[in-house]
Amino acid sequence: VYNYASIATIVIYIFLGNLSMNKEKSTVLYVDDEEHNLVSFKATFRFDYRVLTALSGHEALQILRENSVDVIISDQRMPEMTGVEFLVHSRDIAPEAIRIILTGYSDIESVVSSINKAQVYRYIGKPWEENDLKMTMESGIENLRLVRENRALLEHLAQYNKTLEAQVAQRTEQLQKKTDELERLNHEVLNM
Repeated sequence: VYNYASIATIVIYIFLGNLSMNKEKSTVLYVDDEEHNLVSFKATFRFDYRVLTALSGHEALQILRENSVDVIISDQRMPEMTGVEFLVHSRDIAPEAIRIILTGYSDIESVVSSINKAQVYRYIGKPWEENDLKMTMESGIENLRLVRENRALLEHLAQYNKTLEAQVAQRTEQLQKKTDELERLNHEVLNM
């Protein structure tokens, strides 16, 4: 039986669960065909995030199939598969992941395309600035956390509603039985 105290307990449990979840490092996948960029990124952010790297879109797609990733960052200009193409494919494997595109070129068409086709969260110019990139990743991770928290709350609310509906149905059935019994007794008394 749910009451206000149990609802409050559920909300507190979810909140505290998210606090402890935030202590875990978020996973970031960085994709760039220039290995020195991957090394630089990993060296910069390895203490803040679980960093995965890939030299190509194809390699990154395989990493996505094998790992849960919170943030995907991809360079736009890569051989074989552009960043936008990779990010579009990544949506099928990791639909919730926050996607960020990097480019050193002022190719506005690719930026607009990435936002529309790949649902890119942000565009960042190359070379990236550590604080800007970190703030963008943190903002994206917070948005992802809120989406997940909202989903969990909706699931709990749906379960709570099912329980309430079952209780109402049970109580209605009990009341109907009592009403039927009272009508039967009333009928017996009037027919005496």
